Amino acid sequence: MISGVKPQQSEQRAETTASSPGDAKLGIADYLRVRQRSEAICAPLEIEDYGVQPMADASPPKWHLAHTTWFFETFLIKPHQPSAKPFHPAFEHLFNSYYNGVGEPFSRAKRGNLSRPTVAEIAVYRSYVDETVSELLAADKPPALQQSLLDTLALGLHHEQQHQELLLTDIKFNFGHNPLYPALIATSEIDSMAQPARGPSCENFQSSGASLEQDFTLFEPGLVDIGAQQGFCFDNELPRHPVYLTPFGLAKSLVTNEAYQAFIDDDGYSRPELWLSEAWAELQQHSRRHPLYWCWQDGQWFEYRLDGYHPLVANAPVVHVSGYEAAAFAAWSDARLPTEFEWEYAASKESNTSGNFADSGHLHPQSQHQDHSQMFGDVWEWTSSSYGPYPGYEPLLGVLGEYNGKFMSSQWVLRGGSCATPQDHIRRSYRNFFYPKDAWQFSGIRLARNP
Repeated sequence: MISGVKPQQSEQRAETTASSPGDAKLGIADYLRVRQRSEAICAPLEIEDYGVQPMADASPPKWHLAHTTWFFETFLIKPHQPSAKPFHPAFEHLFNSYYNGVGEPFSRAKRGNLSRPTVAEIAVYRSYVDETVSELLAADKPPALQQSLLDTLALGLHHEQQHQELLLTDIKFNFGHNPLYPALIATSEIDSMAQPARGPSCENFQSSGASLEQDFTLFEPGLVDIGAQQGFCFDNELPRHPVYLTPFGLAKSLVTNEAYQAFIDDDGYSRPELWLSEAWAELQQHSRRHPLYWCWQDGQWFEYRLDGYHPLVANAPVVHVSGYEAAAFAAWSDARLPTEFEWEYAASKESNTSGNFADSGHLHPQSQHQDHSQMFGDVWEWTSSSYGPYPGYEPLLGVLGEYNGKFMSSQWVLRGGSCATPQDHIRRSYRNFFYPKDAWQFSGIRLARNP
């Protein structure tokens, strides 16, 4: 539990995996496990860290802790226990993210201005809601009502897991822009496959990235089914539907720091022919010329990670690149980004969804080991697909339908999960989405080619 001194993309369609509507013990155990992980992520923070909002798109840690609690109070406690009094009448406004059907949300860009409620008060709020939810789950009720409760519970837990990843990305944006480069976690075990990055050597890459050529797997799919099949999923993964795919090649590995450094050395950021028009305009306005968190110092590249400031690892996957950067690198490589449907089809051929997820504790992409494809974990992989509805898409009924459908504009789809994603949160059909200019997520690149 948090103390007051030393604190310890859709609310979507859910299909609970509980063994029966009356399995309250399973629901309570899952609920407490997920809720406790949010607090464990924040355990290394100092009290001063909880209120920092490093940019408008990020949120302070204490807001994430309060908002996920607000979700359970608003969508689980209130509908299933109408007699329950609100914990605080103002919280419905302060910690509402963008559910206009509930009321007017507090300004996202001003969340860092909320010195009150305090971290200690939010801890009390979490305890109250956790106790109420546990009592609600344990109470006897008709099977249909119990199933409705478990469905909303599953939705809320996956929602909190989304915010656990956002907690890590937002904390990293804060710490990564602090000149002290503080670490959130201790340095993890040394990656035995890691190789140090080289200094700049443009002469090695004057024409193309041919010396860093990747191997591609050829797929000849034809008509395939895309979308979620069973178990929990968000509404943007449905309905499952047929898509025709022509033959394509997909890289057997992720793009590495070394390969991306070659792109930089070859003046990739200064060549307008490689960039989409909107991307080039964005590049002129914001002059970053390398992935987020890279820093050139004393003749070599360093990178800020959640375990501190370290020399860049050459053969680790490049991370924190925008969709625009990913597309430009693909053009430089005489390749392209895969569509989300190509990615999902290739992922369906993987024997499992294992990878370097948040559960490993690294919280940073790892070098490729042997023939592991890294399709899952390490980095979210940009695709060229615009985020939109599948044919026949239907959002959830009521206020919960606001999360996905209304954001299906001007964003790109990412697939596969990252080193900050809980492993039991990911699946082959999962669709993440961000604006193509965004680089603060744990996002990377896998190339595709036409045969």
